[in-house]
Amino acid sequence: MAIETQVTPRRADVPAEYTWDFTEIYPADDDWEADVAALEAMAPEIAEIEGTVGRDAESLLHALTVSDRMEMLLEQIYVYAHMRKDADGSDPQAQAMESRAGSLVARFGAAVAFIQPEILAIPPATLQSWLDETPGLAPYRYYLDRLMRRREHVRSPEIEAIMAEYSEVTRVPSDTYSALTNVDITFPTIDDDQGRPVQLSESRYGAMVESPNRRVRRDSFFGIMETYSRYATTLGSTLSGEVRSHVLHAHLKNYPSALAAAVEPNDVPVTVYQTLLATIDENLPLMHRYTELRQRILGLDELHYYDLRAPLFPMPEEEYPYETSRDVARAALEPLGPEYRSGLDKILDSRWVDVYENVGKRTGAYSGGSYTTPPFILLNYQNRLHDVYTLVHELGHSLHSYFTRATQPYVTGDYTIFVAEVASTLNEALLTSYLLRTSDDPVLRRHLLVHEIEGIRSTIFRQTLFAQFELDIHQQVENRAALTSDWMSERYYDLTARYYGPALVLDDVIRYEWVRIPHFYYDFYVYQYATGKSAALALAAQIEEEGQPAVDRYLRFLHSGSSASPIQLLSDAGVDMTSPEPIEQAMQRFDELLQQLEQFV
Repeated sequence: MAIETQVTPRRADVPAEYTWDFTEIYPADDDWEADVAALEAMAPEIAEIEGTVGRDAESLLHALTVSDRMEMLLEQIYVYAHMRKDADGSDPQAQAMESRAGSLVARFGAAVAFIQPEILAIPPATLQSWLDETPGLAPYRYYLDRLMRRREHVRSPEIEAIMAEYSEVTRVPSDTYSALTNVDITFPTIDDDQGRPVQLSESRYGAMVESPNRRVRRDSFFGIMETYSRYATTLGSTLSGEVRSHVLHAHLKNYPSALAAAVEPNDVPVTVYQTLLATIDENLPLMHRYTELRQRILGLDELHYYDLRAPLFPMPEEEYPYETSRDVARAALEPLGPEYRSGLDKILDSRWVDVYENVGKRTGAYSGGSYTTPPFILLNYQNRLHDVYTLVHELGHSLHSYFTRATQPYVTGDYTIFVAEVASTLNEALLTSYLLRTSDDPVLRRHLLVHEIEGIRSTIFRQTLFAQFELDIHQQVENRAALTSDWMSERYYDLTARYYGPALVLDDVIRYEWVRIPHFYYDFYVYQYATGKSAALALAAQIEEEGQPAVDRYLRFLHSGSSASPIQLLSDAGVDMTSPEPIEQAMQRFDELLQQLEQFV
């Protein structure tokens, strides 16, 4: 009898209850088209504002209000098209809509480019008196204060308009990467643990590389990495183009570096990034200790990269269907109280979660949406405990968005990237705590020990490695040196060796792992996984130790959006991210977990 290959289903074959309900945004594509027309009809209204922004307080308020109304509509238009494409990138209609939406973003960004320069032309004393005397401007206080601090980085209206229009061009490297990796690249078929043919995909790779069967792990690793290696030259060119656009943007905005241009507009000092790199560098011996422990527990003559996620102990046999994972999430997050539970139920009981993999669907997972839409979640669920963690992670993002949008006006109705990973990784910590409290199964408890260790390895150590690589490739361009795929591959190989230490034998194809990391197109995003994880571990510990006072502080944080600097918001919640202390605390926790693991050697 022939063995059937596991084939990824087409979108139409996935039951509707496990897919996004796009009608929550637009009942039909015609309604999307109507909003596109309405947005384009706003162009004359925006043009009439030019030259009037600094006339008086009422004119300023009118300009900000019209701009907000336009941006809210634009975001909704873009989110709908973007989600359609993410759900099925092979759908030509979705591709066309996403492309049109991207063009609208660039065009209307250019149309409102005069607003910030005109605000900056207002004398600071005058602007301050307007803020004090005009109640309608109160929601804009933090936005305007932050804008005034960025005076030297806002150019003339003409240059700002050109840069906004040029953003349509600077999207090309990222769009090309997305099209190639999500649609065009085909991965090989390998045999799974039972000898069944399985076509590799990014979504399936996670499960395969965690197999207890070393042959499966090795075949998966080489199948993925060797496939990407064949595209290294092409995707090296796209990444080089992306980095060069970041460096050019920083230069045009009068920032000393691309790093400063990426973090300072979010009110995060460059020193926070530098402190993370330095603190983790000092603690790399802990990672080297872990790789040595892995080799000894697994009983391997050589530890390879495809062994880093191998189970150290027997895996829990229980599978977690999606319905079970929802129940587990509700129970694990119960310590956050009834208000949190109400929002959680709303998300889980609506078609706001796109659950399963399908042909053309974007890989990975995320929480998205806009101020006027639900906080949608994309998953590629595979019935593993790992997927339960992914669900509660994305629920953290979505609940953060849900509470922020419910309590903040549009201008502060989102949160900066810097705090984005706090709510998600805190949920993961609460899930681990719940599973440990409710099970005395030694198999599960050993698994959770390794899971927590792996969480710190992958979210703090690995993302900091990425952050160092990202800084290096930007500095290569800033130093006017060539940024080639060969240079990036060599640098990535060296960093991997430094971070994981002498116990890890590096196969040559690991030098191409950078090719498969989409976050390198996100402009210094990855470091915030590490800082967010560190902050979340500290806040979760406070919730367990203090109870309700810590919960109250945390919920205020979730409701605060971007009403203050992210550093201030986290400080109010109980964590000082300007110091190395939260990162050091995470390293101390890693050390404690390693001590527990050493008992099994």
